[in-house]
Amino acid sequence: MDEARIRQRVAAARRIVVKAGTNVIMRDDGAVALGRLYGLIESVGSLKKQGRHVLIVSSGAVGLGAQRLRLEKKPGSLTLKQACAAIGQSRLMSVYEEGFEKMGLLTAQVLLTEDDFTDRTRFQNLSATLEKLFELDAVPILNENDTVSTLELEAPDGKGARGLFGDNDRLSALVMSKVKADVLVILSDVDGLFTGNPAHDRAATLIPLVREITEEIARYADGPGARGRGGMSSKLDAARIATEAGGIAVIANGRTPGILDRLFAGEGVGTVFGPKAGTRDR
Repeated sequence: MDEARIRQRVAAARRIVVKAGTNVIMRDDGAVALGRLYGLIESVGSLKKQGRHVLIVSSGAVGLGAQRLRLEKKPGSLTLKQACAAIGQSRLMSVYEEGFEKMGLLTAQVLLTEDDFTDRTRFQNLSATLEKLFELDAVPILNENDTVSTLELEAPDGKGARGLFGDNDRLSALVMSKVKADVLVILSDVDGLFTGNPAHDRAATLIPLVREITEEIARYADGPGARGRGGMSSKLDAARIATEAGGIAVIANGRTPGILDRLFAGEGVGTVFGPKAGTRDR
């Protein structure tokens, strides 16, 4: 499938999962990026007015908690990370709720653990709840429940045993596949997948289309970000899950104003990952 056709399918998507990374939610000085976050909310509101269902997987709770506690560096101990998550999650949801309320839209907080995916009854309950929220035209906002689910927080720098999901990139992909969304958009602080780390390699170039995540493609991934637990490697993992489920994945720069509007207008922004060959078109 060529890039033009994939971009057309993105533009026509009716059910969308948007993952907003910590480096999108937070400013470089550690404060919440209110203007950027409200811009994201406006874009989602615009998509909703077009009759699309949008679900947001949002990072940032630990970072916002650390900022409210005035910590000078990333929290180190597990209990401090959990405390930051508990403090920051309410702040994160209040920003989303205020922003969407101004647009006349409802929000719903859903905090998840691995058991919500591995236990059949809990997974069925989760699926039914998300479908009902779509039916009610609400915007579900998901995050891992870091206050009680410690696997993600214990994995040092996004590495080590991660289980079913060890970061919100993989979580968003799992949710995307389970709610049968057409597109997963992973918003980070980079324009997409490059042939190298653009922060260190000036010759690195953006890859606009990935038809298959090969070993060569995987080697382009670098380590985790300064604040987020994932990195390009976890984003490629998420893209693989999404495309193997028959959907399309996009990695794009959430710090670019109007990025969602441009993407769903069919513009050639970010890196798109086509559905795996042989999967049924959604």
